[in-house]
Amino acid sequence: MKTIIIAALAALFALPAAAHEYNAGGIVVDHPMAFETPKTARVGGGYLTITNNGDTSDRLLAVSAEGFDEVSLHETTTDDMGVARMSHVEGINLPAGETVTLKPGGLHVMFMGLDGDPFEEGEKIPATLTFEKAGTLDVTFNVESRRGHSAGDMEHSSHAHEN
Repeated sequence: MKTIIIAALAALFALPAAAHEYNAGGIVVDHPMAFETPKTARVGGGYLTITNNGDTSDRLLAVSAEGFDEVSLHETTTDDMGVARMSHVEGINLPAGETVTLKPGGLHVMFMGLDGDPFEEGEKIPATLTFEKAGTLDVTFNVESRRGHSAGDMEHSSHAHEN
């Protein structure tokens, strides 16, 4: 019985790292995910954390995924009047030794063209990230429920970007 419990615990702790972390050179991508969307949604956001463990900076240039009209990098900013605006960014800088978080209300991936096919909890969205130096990296965005999440759940130490 003790052996079964130890094996079950070991499997439980190994699963999240294996299922949600991806590596390309010194780049580590952690927990790519999207939230479920309403049936009427035309777009959905994708979120993840990228750590550059390398000695030189890199840059996330693009994200691609089949079945969408367009997949692109965006940033939400809020002006001094409190109005939030979303805009396309050409890439996201990844300084050496730093972590960049794509999260609601900030940098994120925009999946466009849902048009009646919403993201549903448990769905998996295969995608490819393209980095300037690290090349391409295949990842899977897991669709999760919004319940129990807040934008602060994905906070990390720094955000670097360039338009």
